[in-house]
Parts: sequence; C-alpha cells; structure tokens
Amino acid sequence: MTKKARFLPLVCVLLISGWFAPSASASAQTGLNLNDRAAISPAASGGILSLVSPVAPYTDTDTYYEGAEGKSGEALKSALHRIISGHTMLSYSEVWNALKETDADPANPNNVILLYTNESRSKNLNGGNVGDWNREHVWAKSHGDFGTSKGPGTDIHHLRPADVQVNSARGNLDFDNGGNEYAKAPGNYYDGDSWEPRDDVKGDVARMLFYMAVRYEGDDGYPDLELNDRTGNGSAPYHGKQSALLEWNRQDPVDARERKRNEIIYEKYQHNRNPFIDHPEWADDIWP
Repeated sequence: MTKKARFLPLVCVLLISGWFAPSASASAQTGLNLNDRAAISPAASGGILSLVSPVAPYTDTDTYYEGAEGKSGEALKSALHRIISGHTMLSYSEVWNALKETDADPANPNNVILLYTNESRSKNLNGGNVGDWNREHVWAKSHGDFGTSKGPGTDIHHLRPADVQVNSARGNLDFDNGGNEYAKAPGNYYDGDSWEPRDDVKGDVARMLFYMAVRYEGDDGYPDLELNDRTGNGSAPYHGKQSALLEWNRQDPVDARERKRNEIIYEKYQHNRNPFIDHPEWADDIWP
C-alpha cells in the first residue's frame, strides 16, 4: 500500500469528526465568555476546522440557576437572590455608555431604541434637554429613595433610554392599566397614580420590576424592594401593581431583544442575569 493510500483513511476520519461531531475546541468554548468566544473561532486553529462556523454566544443557564432547581415561593426567591447578588456595579456616568450598547437599534447602530415610544434616536442625543433621551429608572428611584449612587440606582437591568419629556411624565408613578393616553407617547396611558406602558414592552417592564424585587432584599446596605398590589406607593420601597405586572408578564412574552440585552449585561457589564427573562414562569411561582 502506498503512503498516499495509507493516509486517506486518516483524512476521512478527520473530515467526519470535524464536520459531523462537536469538536473538542467547541466544547471548551462553552466555558468562555462572549468576548473570548468571539476571539477564538475554529478558523483560528487552521486546517480542516476552518470550514466550521464560529461557535454562537452561549450561556449555560442550567448551571447558572442550579441553586434554584426544584424550589418555589420564598425559597425560590431567596435562591435567586443569592445567585444574582454581588454583581459588578457601574457608576451613574458609566450607565450612559452601557445603555448605548444594551439598547442599540439593531437596524442603526448609531441609535438607541427608547422604551416607551419605540423611537430610534441618536446615541449622541443623551442629556436633559427637550429632544434628548435620558436614563429612565423603571423601578422609580424614589420608591425606596435609593437615588443614583451605585446599587439599585445604577443597575442597568432596570435602566432604559427614554425621551426626556416622556420620562418626566411617567415620573415615579406605579404601573397599572388605564388612564388617559399620553400625547407624546401614543399607546402609553396615565392617571394620578399609575402609568400603563405600550403593549410591546408591558412584559419587559414587569420582568425588570421582578428582578429588582429579588435582587434587593435589604441584606447588603440597600433597601428591601418589594412588589405590592397597589398604586400610589410614593417613597416607600414598594412598587405596584403586582397583579397587573403578572398579567403583563403572561401577555407580552420575552422577545429576542430582551434576551440579547440580558446577555450583554451578563457578559460585559454586571455579570448577573435577570432570571425572569430566562424563566418568566418563575414570577407566578414566587408571586402566586
């Protein structure tokens, strides 16, 4: 048998294992973060593996939430609190650049998408003037009086870009159904003690508040933030209306934009996740 003939079976084995089976390098990458996986692709190793597409972003959420497995009610809430606490905290000025990435318009990377209006606006128009966008605290910062210092005041899981005037109109209102439509943000309604966001982000709003009520339990120097089934909570560390939020969570399922945002925050900024984006069903387990 010639050397070429002896070599052919080895080439076939390499082709089959590289093309049809998961490679060792791909398995190893599941433990890397998003940036590392982007830098290490099969093409970088040369040879036959250069034919395989780069590994997609991956988070092993089963492992991440291992401590919550099989729990419900207060036990689930406590387990999730332990999992998502201790995150990397940003300064309030660092939030600007974080939001420019987490809420970037996929159709125009120079813009961000505004929460209540769905408008795409230039990233450079951030500030406090009419026509600008600013940092909306979905859990109103006066509900617990935590301000804008590191912690709940800078937690980008509940901070979103919003038009300055719309943000001002929402103020520190609780969330509920009903009221008069706000002219500058069609689809959003308000009255004396509540704000109803447009349908496409009702679930987003609910899941952000669920996160805050689990992350901040008063055991690390921050207020114990809790949901309740009322509006008009003022400066108390409560936010409502719980029954409306649970309804919105069911009506407006998690979408790709939410999932991508959660991944960016986990991989690049805070290194913790919003459990209710990964498992929206947990809201009903905790707040039946």
